[in-house]
Amino acid sequence: MHATLPLLAATDFPPIRRRTLDTLQVNLGYKCNQSCLHCHVAASPQRTEMMDGDTIAQVIEVLRVRKVGALDLTGGAPELNEHFRHLVRRARALGVRVIDRCNLTILSEPGQEDLAAFLAEQGVEVTASLPCYSPANVDRQRGDGVFERSIAGLRQLNGLGYGDPDRGLVLNLVYNPQGAVLPPPQGPLEADYKRELLLHFGIRFDHLFALTNMPIQRFGSTLVSKGTFGTYMQLLRGSYRPENLETVMCRSLLSVDWQGFLYDCDFNQMLGLRANVGRNGRPHIRDLLQHDPAGTDIRIADHCYGCTAGQGSSCGGALENTAPVAADVAVIRMVEGVR
Repeated sequence: MHATLPLLAATDFPPIRRRTLDTLQVNLGYKCNQSCLHCHVAASPQRTEMMDGDTIAQVIEVLRVRKVGALDLTGGAPELNEHFRHLVRRARALGVRVIDRCNLTILSEPGQEDLAAFLAEQGVEVTASLPCYSPANVDRQRGDGVFERSIAGLRQLNGLGYGDPDRGLVLNLVYNPQGAVLPPPQGPLEADYKRELLLHFGIRFDHLFALTNMPIQRFGSTLVSKGTFGTYMQLLRGSYRPENLETVMCRSLLSVDWQGFLYDCDFNQMLGLRANVGRNGRPHIRDLLQHDPAGTDIRIADHCYGCTAGQGSSCGGALENTAPVAADVAVIRMVEGVR
């Protein structure tokens, strides 16, 4: 795999500072039951890195002491961590909003048959990957049969009340472009998803998050191999919108890797860019018990243009409802069949 940090380290991206910590995004491990091209973590079934029980306990203590509002669980497939359910129960008992970044196919993996019911019982917010409402496009990006299993997972969640505004169980979907283009405008694409999934599969959900692919790890390496890394960076830099700086997720979020070390975001974690928190050269989750991260400088590199290009991008989707230029939309519609 090609390293992309040397191509991103030199940057003129504007400096930004952290505000009050509201969200801990915790990577419970890189093991996953899928291997996806766009995955900036390069997760796969062969990965073995998993957060241990002692680090989980430190996460719970930081949630309590810092009164963190949201716990965003990611991976890999976070549910494959043996401590996943313990962490969810403890966080929910503290009144913390818990988000599970679920790939949907995990719901039908052996040993996970009761996972959806557990998530509903705990009131966990599910943010699920579904890169398109077309079976062919999803299977091309994620593997044969993934779309069918994803739809089965969504139906299971709907059956438990997810996507029903009267039940209060939130179900969000995540869209990533399949190529080196910006995502289309989130609002119209969400309307397309809701119409198509309801019409053809009877699926309901709350929101669609349109995320920009980051030029790091597996996707970045592919760009380098194809000779399109520089072109993609030109697109991100040329689409920069300074107003998106106010709402980038790193302002109020810290990313925790499987060993407990701290980063400004999940992307910086994958690049090894450690957060400027505490007095330790390699800040750890335990440091948050003594040090308030508010006001610290956020580590930046050229990939930060990915979060501020066009409508903006965060783990909660677009930062604003600004459409990318018409040419980008046309390319996406032609390549991916978005109607």
